[in-house]
Amino acid sequence: MKYLFCLLLPAIASAQQVTSPDGRTTITLTVANAPTLTVTHNGKTLLDPSPIGLQPDSAAAPTWKPGKFTQQKGDGILHPLAPVKFASIRDHYNEGTLNFKNGLTLVLRAYDNGVAYRWIIHRKGDYKVWNESLHLQFHENDTTWYPLEESFYSHNERAFNPHPLDSIGPQQLASLPVLIKSGGTDVYFTEADLYDYAGLWVTGDNKGGLNATFPKYPKMLQKTGDRDEKVLERENYIATAKDDKVLPWRLLAIEDNDAGLLTNTLVYQLSRGTTQDYSWVTPGKVSWDWWNDNNVYDVDFRAGINTATYEYYVDFAAKYGLKYIILDEGWSPVTDILKVVPDIDMQALLDHARAKNVGVILWVAWRALDEHLEEALDLYARWGVKGIKVDFMQRDDQLMVNYYERVAKAAAARHLLVDFHGAYKPTGLDRQYPNCLTREGVAGNENLKWNDPRMGPKHNLTLPFTRMVAGPMDFTPGAMLNATKNDWATSFSNPMSKGTRCQQLAMYVVYESPLQMLCDNPTHYYKEPECMDFLSTVPATWDTTVVLHARTGDYLALARRAANGDWYIGAMTDWTPRDLTLDLSFLGPGTWKMDNWQDGLNADRNAQDFKRVQGTTVTATQPLTIHLAPGGGYAARLTKQ
Repeated sequence: MKYLFCLLLPAIASAQQVTSPDGRTTITLTVANAPTLTVTHNGKTLLDPSPIGLQPDSAAAPTWKPGKFTQQKGDGILHPLAPVKFASIRDHYNEGTLNFKNGLTLVLRAYDNGVAYRWIIHRKGDYKVWNESLHLQFHENDTTWYPLEESFYSHNERAFNPHPLDSIGPQQLASLPVLIKSGGTDVYFTEADLYDYAGLWVTGDNKGGLNATFPKYPKMLQKTGDRDEKVLERENYIATAKDDKVLPWRLLAIEDNDAGLLTNTLVYQLSRGTTQDYSWVTPGKVSWDWWNDNNVYDVDFRAGINTATYEYYVDFAAKYGLKYIILDEGWSPVTDILKVVPDIDMQALLDHARAKNVGVILWVAWRALDEHLEEALDLYARWGVKGIKVDFMQRDDQLMVNYYERVAKAAAARHLLVDFHGAYKPTGLDRQYPNCLTREGVAGNENLKWNDPRMGPKHNLTLPFTRMVAGPMDFTPGAMLNATKNDWATSFSNPMSKGTRCQQLAMYVVYESPLQMLCDNPTHYYKEPECMDFLSTVPATWDTTVVLHARTGDYLALARRAANGDWYIGAMTDWTPRDLTLDLSFLGPGTWKMDNWQDGLNADRNAQDFKRVQGTTVTATQPLTIHLAPGGGYAARLTKQ
């Protein structure tokens, strides 16, 4: 028996556990032939044994001999400069660190609402990360909201449609994040603190498992058109590296219900912070030109990409207290962002904007900016521009991930804001670089300019539980032309939303973006003073979030408190009409004056129909019942009396 025991000893796994502060969630690491993770929550296994690994030296798999395992606790308060859920976030976790004899370290963390791990490589000199393996073994009867992709070259503007997890196979590629529902528990997989490395993607195995895959390091690139650059050939490694290297966190947010996803901040918590002064960063709302095709009217000038039109946008922004306007594509040649088209007098426009206390943000294609980064940003800073919107990256290999940080850092040095479009999902860059206020990586309102079957209330009600959990999203709400399912039609210059007017208003409470767009034509907004009374006051950042109702893809209602103490309520539904009763106990003591914008009696026939009710007195003890039309919404502002 002793001889048999000795033979089996190398295969016997040593197990280490890290448990969340509340004791409900445990991540267990066993090491036999390879490190393997298991996750339990409330006594139930969420993640069956799932092997992970890393190959930083060569294509040969490393050996895994565990060394010392240490544990520590973390508990602090984070204060986001541009808060989208909470002004203060408690960062409370337990952590375990295992050093392997092969020069790799594995760090595990357990929070009350999730678990995470990351690799640290200890090396001297130059080397390559050849492979990183991860197999997440869920259960075959689980459901996943899985953002299917065609290739690694993508805007990551995907539909999150539910699928049986065991229907997802090796040929079905997805970008992150991915949401899994397992026996009533929400498990949300993504990554955080992504720097100098490639983004993680997944495929399935038709057995309830997900496997990590990566866009390998580009070997041959080809410029196509005036803005794109595609990878024609890749190396057989993920990333190059030098000396010690910290890899991104791989995280599983774990929530007992859908409502928890709307308040989960783990991506932000797991990302690195900054000691630099970003007090100059000013979040706010933006008048955006591209969605409405500069198609203003009832004016005495020819509308288009010209000085008079943009001064009209400035005047509109100033009237309603919007912080910025954007000059999207067209203000300069796409490939020459140091030049202004003849119909725009940039100095006159910027002088006009400055006099009105409105900032100007300029759109640029990423490739042109890459070629003239320092020169272009120096020029924009001299002009007095407040920020840039960088577009069409469509990749997250190591080279492109490094580009994001290069832009963020260069812009911050000149006190410029950044809005990334054609972008991969948020991974916490905004914590180290708070000037990066928002990004796309979401199928937003712009896709309503053409016939995109993904778009509509079902999609709108899925995004808060999927894409938005990762970080701010530039969905660009605010359509004033609204249509029912049967009445919607395409129009490039006069686009309309699917769903009601009040659903568009509710998005300003529900959707998180510290640089929040008003996508429609200023002329349309001028004709809607009741809506503008809401849009001019609703903030772009929030101190507190309270979820009132939530079901992925179907409906939600939440309340948020503004910095001035006012509360706002936003509620949305899919194409199913609903009555929701809202618990107002979040208000606390006293009486409150409520103004609300609700679907009109005929909003099921004409989606632009809404009713404004002013001056209602409410208290925390009085439940509020609201009706949502098909594709409908509800918005309210509550002020302490």
